Amino acid sequence: MSKFDVAIVGGGVIGISIAFELSAQKLRVVVLDRQSPGQEASWAAAGMLSPTPDSPRDIPLVPLGRESLKLYPQFVTAIEDESGKSVNYAREGALEILFSPDGETDGDRTVSEWRGLGLAAELVSPSVARLWEPSITSHARTAVWLPEEETVEPRLLIDALLAAARRRGVQIRPNCPVTGLLQDRERCVGVVAGGEEIAAGRVVVAAGCFCSEIARETNTVARYAPTRPVRGQMLALRPDALKLQRVLRSERGYLVPRKDGQIVAGSTSEEAGFEKRITPAGVRKILDAALELCPGLASAAIVDAWCGLRPGTPDDLPILGPAGVEGLMIATGHYRNGILLAPVTAKLVREWIMNGSTTFDAQPFSPLRFRRASQPRSARHSAD
Repeated sequence: MSKFDVAIVGGGVIGISIAFELSAQKLRVVVLDRQSPGQEASWAAAGMLSPTPDSPRDIPLVPLGRESLKLYPQFVTAIEDESGKSVNYAREGALEILFSPDGETDGDRTVSEWRGLGLAAELVSPSVARLWEPSITSHARTAVWLPEEETVEPRLLIDALLAAARRRGVQIRPNCPVTGLLQDRERCVGVVAGGEEIAAGRVVVAAGCFCSEIARETNTVARYAPTRPVRGQMLALRPDALKLQRVLRSERGYLVPRKDGQIVAGSTSEEAGFEKRITPAGVRKILDAALELCPGLASAAIVDAWCGLRPGTPDDLPILGPAGVEGLMIATGHYRNGILLAPVTAKLVREWIMNGSTTFDAQPFSPLRFRRASQPRSARHSAD
C-alpha cells in the first residue's frame, strides 16, 4: 500500500496549487486525477483575476478574492522560478462597460458599492475609455475603471504548476479516479484509486464538479461537497488589426487579450449536466456580447472554441475546510473563480493542515454549512 502525508483528489488548478504549497512543507503529497490534470474548468477558463461581485450573493466572496489577489505576485514568482516557465501574468486593469440609458447613474452606484467593499474603482467617461482602448463601441454610456484587476493564461499556469509541483517531489497520477475513501473508525485514512488503496494522513477533495463520484455508496463526500457541473462555452478570436491591452467586459460577456494577439471571448453559464459540447446558441451569445463591446471584431477569425464544466454549489460560494469526518478536507466549488482563488485556497489548506487554524476567516465557506441549511441553486454570470 502506498503511503503519503496528504492525498489530493483532483488535479485542477486548485488541487495542484495545494500540492505545490504543501510540498514546500516537506510533506509527501500525491495528486490523483480522473483524467489528465488541469483539463476541465481550469483549462477552459479565461484567466481574469477579478474579485468584484456580480450579485449580492457574491458579496461574501469579495474578501477571499481580495486576499487571493494580494497573494498572486508571490504565487506567480514561486511557480515561474521553480518551473522555469512563464504564465503570462499581467497587471493591466479592466474596464467594465455600461450600456443602459442610465449608465452614469448606474456607474456611480456600482463604484460606490465596490469601493465600500474595499475594491479600487473609478468612473470614467466613454471618451476616456476609448482613449485607452480605441476599439470600444461608440454606444457605451460610461465605464468603470478597475485598476487592480489582473490576468493570467490558465493553460500556461497549469503547465507551470504541474512542472513546479513535480520538481518539488509531488507525485501526480493521471487517469486515476478516486472511487472511495478509507476509514478507520471515524477517521479518513486514505482513498481507493484505480483499484489501489492509498494511505494518507490527510485527504483533500478538490475534485470540482465530480465530487459526487467519490464514495458514492456512502455519500460521504457529496454530503459536504454538493457540487454540480455548470457548462461554460468560450471562443478565441484573432483580429486582423484590432488590439486590446486590458480586459473589457459588460453584463453580457467579456474579452480577455492574450500576449500572442488572440482575444478570448466568453462566456456561457449553462445547467446542462455533464454534457460537454459547443452549441450554436452558445456561440451566438458570446459573439453578440463581443461585438457589442468591440464592433471591429466582426471580421476577426474564430480560431478556437471549447467548453468546460465548472463546479457550482447551492449558494454559489466555494466549499473550503475540514469536513465532518476527521482527516477529510474539502477545497472545491470555486465555480468561475478557481484561477483567482488558487493562491488563497492553497494557503488556507496548508494552514489547516500545519496549524489546525487559519489566519483568514474562512467560516462562511465551511463544508459544514450544508448540514445547517439548504440554499437555492442559481447560476452566476461573473467572470472567470
